[in-house]
Amino acid sequence: MYADTESVRRVLTDLGDTWAVVGLSGNQRRDAYGVAATLREFGKRVVPVHPRAETVLGERGYASLADVPFPVDVVDVFVNSTLAGEVADQAVRAGARAVWFQLGVIDEAAMERTRAAGLEVVMDRCPRIEIPRLEHARG
Repeated sequence: MYADTESVRRVLTDLGDTWAVVGLSGNQRRDAYGVAATLREFGKRVVPVHPRAETVLGERGYASLADVPFPVDVVDVFVNSTLAGEVADQAVRAGARAVWFQLGVIDEAAMERTRAAGLEVVMDRCPRIEIPRLEHARG
């Protein structure tokens, strides 16, 4: 397991409300779209980051994290594991507080670098699954 329940709770509730979802496009059939919609319902601002820089769920998109002109609290990594390390490094450079690697996005070296830089890390988990668990635990 790459993150304990407390880390998941901290990232979802304590580390800020602006989430950059890297890999989010306007394709409603993709998992990233559903996760972004769930994050919005949970009160998060979702910033799409995708090479096409599409507007998604009413939020302007950006081609890269470096293009986002305001602070991002959490970077949600929805790309192939081979690209995840570079995204994590960009998140560190952008001043994010946490990186969330989606289900199946695993890069242990990137996780270690990101933690060493002082960011909270969740790996191989999905906010769309974890948010209902968190809300259930709160009762």
